[in-house]
Amino acid sequence: MAFDLGFNVKKVALNQAFKYLEKDPEKNIPKMLDLVDKLDIGKGVAPQMAHIRKLMSDPENAWYKYVMSLWTDLDAGVRNALFQNFVVNANMIGNPRRKEFREKYNCNIPWAILMDPTSACNLHCTGCWAAEYGNKLNLSFDDLDSIIEQGKELGVFFYIFSGGEPLVRKNDVIALCNKHPDCQFLSFTNGTLIDEAFADEMLRVKNFIPAISVEGFEEATDSRRGAGTFQRVMDAMRILKEKKLAFGVSCCYTSANVDVIGSEEYFDKMIEWGAKFCWLFTYMPVGKDAVPELMVTPEQRKFMYEQVRKFRPIKPLFTMDFWNDGEYVQGCIAGGRRYLHINANGDVEPCAFIHYANVNIHDCTLLEALQSPLFKAYHDGQPWNENHLRPCPLLDNPQCLEDAVVKSGAHSTDMQAPEDIHDLADKCRTAAENWGKTADEIWACTHDCSTCGAGCAK
Repeated sequence: MAFDLGFNVKKVALNQAFKYLEKDPEKNIPKMLDLVDKLDIGKGVAPQMAHIRKLMSDPENAWYKYVMSLWTDLDAGVRNALFQNFVVNANMIGNPRRKEFREKYNCNIPWAILMDPTSACNLHCTGCWAAEYGNKLNLSFDDLDSIIEQGKELGVFFYIFSGGEPLVRKNDVIALCNKHPDCQFLSFTNGTLIDEAFADEMLRVKNFIPAISVEGFEEATDSRRGAGTFQRVMDAMRILKEKKLAFGVSCCYTSANVDVIGSEEYFDKMIEWGAKFCWLFTYMPVGKDAVPELMVTPEQRKFMYEQVRKFRPIKPLFTMDFWNDGEYVQGCIAGGRRYLHINANGDVEPCAFIHYANVNIHDCTLLEALQSPLFKAYHDGQPWNENHLRPCPLLDNPQCLEDAVVKSGAHSTDMQAPEDIHDLADKCRTAAENWGKTADEIWACTHDCSTCGAGCAK
């Protein structure tokens, strides 16, 4: 593309400027922001720049301190790879390219692709659906490499591994990072397979970041994941922190642990561990062994909504709740709108929590999958609710997912116990109705002050 060829020249200028920034980041960040504005010819990061400038104008701001910590806490090579792959490739180059393809093909083009190298796992955690797939499913190295090559053509430079436990395939994961230095890779992982040798490989390739699953402190972690797991995770974090490698935490909050996950003590502990981000997920009753009682109540979900917003401005930790933060991304991000999921069998699913598909990556291209009936149903149906605090077509609007699956002819991808879409939706109806009342009250209060009698300063 002519745009990409023109940008290559400007990319060289950005890289030189980043080296200049390294000498004195506190002094030179404003100059770097000016240059990014000038070179952002495709307006790939323009929507974020005004907000970034505001945050970086106050040295006492938690986000200012967070950005500065990237220079004190991270290896210079890792930091440079993150800048090039995340800021330049995934956004400045990727955003305009994906927009072009969305308009050309009238379908979603994702910002990130989530894929499972394997269904195998070295742990057997209570409530994890991955075990239902067994330990026999794998995407080959060539499969994974092909997905990445196709994704880059569409403007996708951010790839996430899930499973199973992706680091069961750590050699292939590192090989993919090595082959695609222009991409940023992240992996959801239980962390127990991270050792000194693997951390050294991470330092070598520089473009891999783990998101380590921790749902509380030692007692809660070991009760779900097995005795000694928490300490192994702490060892992994210590190694990563000592080697100045970026990592984050992935938390699933349930009715049983929400008070801990949403506590200030836990947020402070994640920062102390060295985490640079926290992805928050709420429990979804997916699979034959699901426990609907673990779904959070409306009061608990509101608690997480309020806690994250309370801590976000004052804690140096990038936090994202993939349900309660729907308002910032205008609803559901699945179905290729921002991401999609390819399981270890090759089934192309709209979401990691939606185990239905009508195509398999072994039988079609990535673009053909995005044009398939289920993905078109997502494209045409999003947002599923005008209240973006109710973004999910399953948890918040179960009838929407029912309609999409039925009309597209998608099938269950569960390998052991296929789940009828109506049975799955039934598990969410009451929760959706109850949360809907609370979410509508919050939405009205925060987006239409005329409906709110709270008398707040806003």
